[in-house]
Amino acid sequence: MPHRGFRPSSSEQASAYAVAASELLEVLWGRGQESAASGTVSPSQLRALLVIEKQEGTNLRALGEALGSRAPSVSRLCDRMEAMGLVLRAPSPTSRREVELRLSLRGRALLEEYRALRAAELNAVLERMAPADLAALTDGLAAFHAAASERLSPHGDTDASRLRDDVADSA
Repeated sequence: MPHRGFRPSSSEQASAYAVAASELLEVLWGRGQESAASGTVSPSQLRALLVIEKQEGTNLRALGEALGSRAPSVSRLCDRMEAMGLVLRAPSPTSRREVELRLSLRGRALLEEYRALRAAELNAVLERMAPADLAALTDGLAAFHAAASERLSPHGDTDASRLRDDVADSA
């Protein structure tokens, strides 16, 4: 890992460090998930739950687009999550051919529990950082979040208040 004062000279170097950090986050979050009282869900189920939470009432097609998955896979994924009591399906009020997806109370509770476990793991790491490094990380992550949200948003909607809400919700 880089030493203090390191400045990446290219997006490739920054990307390499982001990949390494994301892999460490996966390990930290996995530790938290394994201790979840409500049981574990697969990474793909967790991603789907997060998308459904952010896009309450989404349909299977939009969920598939957000996840980068094909319709049959998304349908099976939702079947499993519905059987686990994590999501609810309801007919769309605008189209009889579409189904809306919403989180159940159990699905919301599971996300809250995972967020609390993840936050605890992250805080244990962040407490080891110098205040200046923590401030620089915060600024960098805010910029990354804005850029990633712009890339993933279907409408380019990245106003500052929505981003702040997303950051707080994702903690």
